[in-house]
Amino acid sequence: MAILAFLPILTTLILMMAFNWPAKYSLLISWIMAALFAFFFWDIDVMALLGSSLFGMISSLDVLVIILGAILLMNTLKASGATAAINHGFLNISPDKRVQACIIGFSFCSFIEAAAGFGTPAALAGPLMVSLGFPPMAAAMIALIFDSTAVSFGAVGTPVTQGLTLLGKTGDAAFTADFSFWTALPHAVMAIFLPLIVLLMTTKFYSKEKSFKPALEAAPFALFTGLSFAIPLLLISLFIGYEFASLLASLISIAVTVVAAKNNFLTPKKVWDFGNPAEWDSSWLATTKIAPIKASRMSLIKAWIPYILVAVILVITRIPQLPIKSFLTSGPFVVKVNDILGFDKLDWSFKWAYLPGTFFILVALITNLIHKMDFKQIKESWVATIKQVSGAAVALLFGLALVEILKFKNAADTSMLDTMANALAKVGDKLYILIAPFIGVLGAFVSGSATVSMTLFSNLQYNAATTLGIPTVFVISMQCVGAAVGNMVCINNAVAASATIGISGREGKLIKTNVIPMIIYSLVTVAVFYIVMALGIRPIE
Repeated sequence: MAILAFLPILTTLILMMAFNWPAKYSLLISWIMAALFAFFFWDIDVMALLGSSLFGMISSLDVLVIILGAILLMNTLKASGATAAINHGFLNISPDKRVQACIIGFSFCSFIEAAAGFGTPAALAGPLMVSLGFPPMAAAMIALIFDSTAVSFGAVGTPVTQGLTLLGKTGDAAFTADFSFWTALPHAVMAIFLPLIVLLMTTKFYSKEKSFKPALEAAPFALFTGLSFAIPLLLISLFIGYEFASLLASLISIAVTVVAAKNNFLTPKKVWDFGNPAEWDSSWLATTKIAPIKASRMSLIKAWIPYILVAVILVITRIPQLPIKSFLTSGPFVVKVNDILGFDKLDWSFKWAYLPGTFFILVALITNLIHKMDFKQIKESWVATIKQVSGAAVALLFGLALVEILKFKNAADTSMLDTMANALAKVGDKLYILIAPFIGVLGAFVSGSATVSMTLFSNLQYNAATTLGIPTVFVISMQCVGAAVGNMVCINNAVAASATIGISGREGKLIKTNVIPMIIYSLVTVAVFYIVMALGIRPIE
């Protein structure tokens, strides 16, 4: 029975990995398979299957609104010229490529991930670094590795929101607070060292010296960059909330590192670059020509206004001492559907006015006015957004429908997910902690999304932790961190980054290189939780 229970998820992974099927088709097939297995082997009737599937599909609206808003804002800024203005604002900060990698690759990439998510950072930061004189392969590697630390709280916390939604914990303040902090902790630890690790890889693989020495010379600034993000991330996740932990931490990091670089604080004494492009190894170069980033006449202040508005609105609406949250999560601002198809446990509520995605859409509309966009530009941003969101929408609809079928308990109070969890629990608690983050990595690797990884494995990890007696919030946090780390090596992101940088066809080499920091990150995460548990620290759940 355990093999049958695992088969729908395994089918999703096989279809995406071996046959390169998109997530939307793979999850559809797996949903049908799960429904058939649940009916024939777990004795769950048709109405229960329809009810649980419908509940899963309408539950995806929360995440879909966030995705829609995040991508719409990004496309609006592209169409208005704000993105080009922001990009060119980084050009005159420092001539040192190590400093540029820290600020643009780490801090700016983290900000784009926090604001938009869904593979956009590498596609935006990569071409910018190429325009600054980075070898295309180096730019792709740097952007993909750095698109990890901010991912768990990316797109205003979408992966965490998805995990809470799937576990039915959206209204559990204590669990949410613990989930936020324990997800932030390993990210904060790795954030300190990740800029230096990436510089070490960059100067070893993509310099004439083939040496770690240039990276070590920039170690003080690299560690400073990591700390400028790690400390705010931990404090914000602990005292304010997960939705804007990455957003505010990355903004702080950008401000701090830019000021530091401008004033030569902790920067290397000798400027370093990649040497004469004519002497670069052919494997570093682009396979196709890409268009350079166009200049923009828009001022930097005007270009940054939309992002500043998003940050301000999110902070104001999330401060518990203000009455705004209670106002936006009650009365006409909440849509409720109880007892879907007569099942008393299938109750759904949609707090549309409080969703970060709603604020993104609002700011995008305000940006149309502030940036004086014409009808053609507005249409361009909406058309691009709808095209990008449509695939994700189908994947999430069937992904959540699949998960709800796996969760649904039969008359014997057993679900397919319970069967899987009981099988996984046989590995033992200590070994399970070792593999927990790698399950998250696997989900992101094949699906291209930390959110989809959370969709696939959150309930499985939670149930396994419950069976083993491990604190569930620890395991779910490891799943969430692993899902973020998987972005370094995920196929979709590698393909997207390679296409925008002009190195299509070299995705395999890129993923192979990025396996190194992915393993380091995952093992550090495991070590953090082993230490925490050895110290006897136990969360509420």
